[in-house]
Amino acid sequence: MTAADQATFSDHVASAVPAFQRRIGLFDATMLVAGAMIGSGIFIVSADIARDVGSSGWLLAVWALAGAITILGALSYAELAAMMPHAGGQYIYLREAYGPLWGFLYGWTLFLVIQTGTIAAVAVAFAKFLGVLIPVLGTNSYLLSLGDFKISAGQCVAAAMIAGLTLVNCRGVSAGTWIQNIFTVAKTLALIVLIVVGLWFAADSETIRANWQEPWAGIYDTARYETIAQTLTAKPWLSALMVAGGAMVGALFSADAWHNVTFTAGETINPQRNLPLSMVLGVGLVIGLYLLANVAYLRALPLHGSDSGITPIERGIDHAKDDRVGTAVLEKIAPRYGAPLMAIAIMISTFGCLNGLILMGPRLYYAMAQDRLFFAAAGELSSRSVPAKGLLMQGAWSLLLVFSGTYSQLLDYVIFAALLFYALTVAGLFVLRRNRPQAERPYRALGYPWLPAAYILLCSLIMLDLLIVKPMFTWPGLGIVLTGVPAYFLWRRR
Repeated sequence: MTAADQATFSDHVASAVPAFQRRIGLFDATMLVAGAMIGSGIFIVSADIARDVGSSGWLLAVWALAGAITILGALSYAELAAMMPHAGGQYIYLREAYGPLWGFLYGWTLFLVIQTGTIAAVAVAFAKFLGVLIPVLGTNSYLLSLGDFKISAGQCVAAAMIAGLTLVNCRGVSAGTWIQNIFTVAKTLALIVLIVVGLWFAADSETIRANWQEPWAGIYDTARYETIAQTLTAKPWLSALMVAGGAMVGALFSADAWHNVTFTAGETINPQRNLPLSMVLGVGLVIGLYLLANVAYLRALPLHGSDSGITPIERGIDHAKDDRVGTAVLEKIAPRYGAPLMAIAIMISTFGCLNGLILMGPRLYYAMAQDRLFFAAAGELSSRSVPAKGLLMQGAWSLLLVFSGTYSQLLDYVIFAALLFYALTVAGLFVLRRNRPQAERPYRALGYPWLPAAYILLCSLIMLDLLIVKPMFTWPGLGIVLTGVPAYFLWRRR
């Protein structure tokens, strides 16, 4: 074989090796951001926050601060996404700023709990609301019961959802983004309809007056405030701030996963432009909708109610049945159809969220495997140019979490770990600005260094507050992260 023939043969082999295909445009990426953020949380979480903070002003303040933190994070991540537009996203940023150990710890926690646990929880949420329409398929319909171990029909539905969407995404990135676009548009419109109903059709002057008569005083009467005031500090203002900080867990979790789109940088068209723009547009859209939704809740329902109440008005936001605040708003104007309509809306929302989470996660495992820090099979692309084996690994672990029933507790643990990695990633901006001053930066973080510094400070304060206020959740979360240290060195030895 001549040298020319050898070169031709080598080029043919290289072209036959599957590679990522850039098929994700700006609209697709924005839908991935918004779709991953909007799940079932915005329809439920406000009830728990209301019980903690006890007043309308604090309820909106918690959501507004969570939104501000998320937007600051997106503006900071945008520079890193434009600077390093490679598959793996946040794993790459942490690796380049601090070294492979820190990137691995994030990827390890993501696979072990954050991504897979969220996938399990969102799939079960879908099944839970399917149970409103078809009770025999819900989470309260048990198929097997062996002592404390139970398998419900809802768990089987959740497993089927995970398996089906995993297989769909194995067919190619276009199939996944097509589903994502349709369901994200649908659930955005559903949320807008709920907002319109709450702001105008279900609103009444008596409820509005009651909610805003003393918008800041109610926090001093809550059980959470009393616990903190008795055990931690006697200063009312400090106790109130600590209560609000602890209440932010639900709001932050409802606004999470916005950065997952950076995992798909290898498949994004013009990633230096489209990744930063998609995060800013997607996060801005969702946070705006979340704030409007809570204003709508406060116009339609009294903040305070009774657990023994019959009607949505009697139960209020803080005692909404099963915490379904969105359902209560619709039931106020359509008692017969409110619950099924909201169940359909949340099923659409959770389906789109689930698809986005399943699509994006394996791109990070691919980057880890390329560095020989994860199972080698996860670093292979199928003939359809997707990390199919990584998708199957993620799906298998998510299914295990669904049937173990531990996903809910695990997710309570990881919000602290997620905040830790967010703060470290944004701090990486400062590290990389110093260590790589000449690197190409198509986009520079808005308000640098003050806004990124503010993000790090706010995350740090919330983490400190959670360590004190909710230690039963935060310390186990830190422990999950630390289990990655021996795993990292074992992988390095291999």
